[in-house]
Amino acid sequence: MKTLVIDRSTDVQSLALIDGDSVVASSVLAGADCRSGDWTLRVEEFLAGAEIGRIVVGTGPGSFAGIRAALAFAQGYAIGSGCEVLGLPSPCAFAKEGEPLAVVGDARQGKYWIALFDGCKLVLPVFQVDAETLPLRVPLGVNIVTPDAKRIDAFLKETFDSRYLGGQVPSAEGLARFALANPQALVAEPLPIYLNPAVRT
Repeated sequence: MKTLVIDRSTDVQSLALIDGDSVVASSVLAGADCRSGDWTLRVEEFLAGAEIGRIVVGTGPGSFAGIRAALAFAQGYAIGSGCEVLGLPSPCAFAKEGEPLAVVGDARQGKYWIALFDGCKLVLPVFQVDAETLPLRVPLGVNIVTPDAKRIDAFLKETFDSRYLGGQVPSAEGLARFALANPQALVAEPLPIYLNPAVRT
């Protein structure tokens, strides 16, 4: 069975294709506008006629428009094809087997969201804290990355020093590898992870 994986939680949108137990293709949708529908044509080109048995969508946190559009596309595609739609939090793209990791993002309004991983296991659902509580909720010795470096890079450097590894972008390929390593984490009937009301980026 082939699986299409989509992540549109940041400005760097991407696709991946799983065939059986391997990631066989991936693509970054360079220049795609999260508010434009043109990206769906790029999905068609990427699939090149491949029959899809399921779609996995990165559910954020992240771009309100991008995540909603990705889920809407997946649900519409499923109506026509009968494929299954599943979701994974987008920070799962950073997880690596055997390595603890904290992914920290900007939840706005003075809050930060955290996704904690023990290898390819999401320890808790994504949650948010204030600035004072943040260093208390990230276990000692665990490294930190963020998809929101443009906004919170300096703050994370000051807070975590050498444990902060910098900004990274979640990718559909990373989500695909996580799904293969931890298929029980896939969520049926996925919904976007919105910790606060949407704001314009």
